[in-house]
Amino acid sequence: MEKAEKALNFIEHIVEEDLANNYKRDDLRFRFPPEPNGYLHLGHASSICLNFGLGESYNAPVNLRFDDTNPAKEEKAYVDAIKRDVEWLGYRWDKECYASDYFQQLYDWAIQLIKEGKAYVDSQSSEEMAKQKGTPTEPGVAGPYRDRFVEENLQLFQRMKDGEFDEGKHVLRAKIDMASPNMLMRDPILYRVLHKAHHRTNTDWCIYPMYDWTHGQSDYLEQVSHSLCTLEFLPHRELYDWCLDQLVSSDKLRPKQREFARRNLSHTIVSKRKLLQLVENGVVSSWDDPRMPTISGLRRRGYTPESIRNFADTIGIAKRDNLVDVSLLEFHVREHLNEIAPRVMAVLNPLKLVITNYPKDKEELLKTENNPGDESAGTREVPFSRELYIEQEDFREEANRKFFRLKLGSEVRLKSGYIIKAESCTKDTDGNIIEVQCTYDPKSKSGSGTEESLRKVKGTLHWVSIKHAITAEVRLYDRLFNDENPDGHKDKDFMDFVNPDSLTTITGYLEPNLKSAKVGEKFQFQRLGYFNVDTDSKPENLIFNRTVTLRDTWAKIQQKN
Repeated sequence: MEKAEKALNFIEHIVEEDLANNYKRDDLRFRFPPEPNGYLHLGHASSICLNFGLGESYNAPVNLRFDDTNPAKEEKAYVDAIKRDVEWLGYRWDKECYASDYFQQLYDWAIQLIKEGKAYVDSQSSEEMAKQKGTPTEPGVAGPYRDRFVEENLQLFQRMKDGEFDEGKHVLRAKIDMASPNMLMRDPILYRVLHKAHHRTNTDWCIYPMYDWTHGQSDYLEQVSHSLCTLEFLPHRELYDWCLDQLVSSDKLRPKQREFARRNLSHTIVSKRKLLQLVENGVVSSWDDPRMPTISGLRRRGYTPESIRNFADTIGIAKRDNLVDVSLLEFHVREHLNEIAPRVMAVLNPLKLVITNYPKDKEELLKTENNPGDESAGTREVPFSRELYIEQEDFREEANRKFFRLKLGSEVRLKSGYIIKAESCTKDTDGNIIEVQCTYDPKSKSGSGTEESLRKVKGTLHWVSIKHAITAEVRLYDRLFNDENPDGHKDKDFMDFVNPDSLTTITGYLEPNLKSAKVGEKFQFQRLGYFNVDTDSKPENLIFNRTVTLRDTWAKIQQKN
């Protein structure tokens, strides 16, 4: 049976209609235009997958363009991080472009607007401009400088460029319509003075173009066919088109702006400003803290490019904003790690177990599968001895019939090892169990082929040999916010919903095969979750991050609370 073709999303329908009418396939070019004022997050990942995905579908080039028009907030370090993130997601851009590449052309076009009476220098304060701009229900009024003569505007704009004025003294505004129902069309600002060094042009410029004057013109210069933005830019489309109307020549393709909905993620903040606040307030350690929804944070936590791309593909492209449960993202990383992550044994909450009838000086190597679902992953050997660690949660003195782990008088199998029976336990002065004494069936070794080895018991436990175990720092990460929509409360700040238990650091006891684990390597700690080696890790001080639990335990925890 042939696989059904995937339905086109509404953006793809727009492209198809353009191809059917007045576009050729060679006309298609897309772009991803981040501002380098922070790290990319999951919201950007959807846009990256959309634009580069269209490039792959139509065999069309995709530009990576940095919207670097605000030197007060932008840094080369952010540029480098963005390039690294896009490449890590598995995409390659055709051209690396910068809005700053076009500063001279944008300036020349601004001069053209002034000469045509379509732009003027306004000397009002920002407060005065806000007052004369009106409200959504009341038209604006002309400011006192709106009808300055062309020569005076040219002279003032030149002096702005030459650095003669302080920041905020003058701005250049488009002269459009102060009564427009679209507030953005009421003489928007095109240029402002900023005495800040730019990460590429240094101090060559002290006036910088605004986003709305830069965006469409950059698309036009690069001959981008479809300029795809999120819905908050829908009101900007009229201004985008107005700017192009002043410049587009008939012999060049005119870019088309279209908008799609944001996919907000539950228990998450994706505002760059607020993410920076988390960093500056020490709530997280850095932009790539594994609790952050940044692409670099997810990479460090152990997410894979495939899982993020699959997530973006699943949520798709829509016309209305909505809230996507973070559990869907976690599902996709579980799905992929389940396929690729080797299984290993680690104990995170140790309880000593002594097999009293196992010879004291005996040691052996037990063969175990690296991934039961993938024969090509092979096998490895794990050392076994008389004294082991198991998880505290895997033993009870007494338990009901639904407890299939170890309890006094019952049997379980040790993973890839023997069947053991709990005979007794030792407690400390506070009544806490600190050791369990067991016996084992020497003929029950897994894979030995004996009748005893085929005997079925209901529970199987992971373990590590105390003598051979290595220790590691294990960082247990959970959701950064304990509210589904931390940014959606009028009477509270998003910081009020920070989860105090989003990070717990413990010492783990691991099988010795992990001693040579390298930064970024991913593993399934059997029965515990998926983990990867953190960037802080060193051979003498291994550090593992929990990427995600084996199952979605958050919902159960919330139900209990």
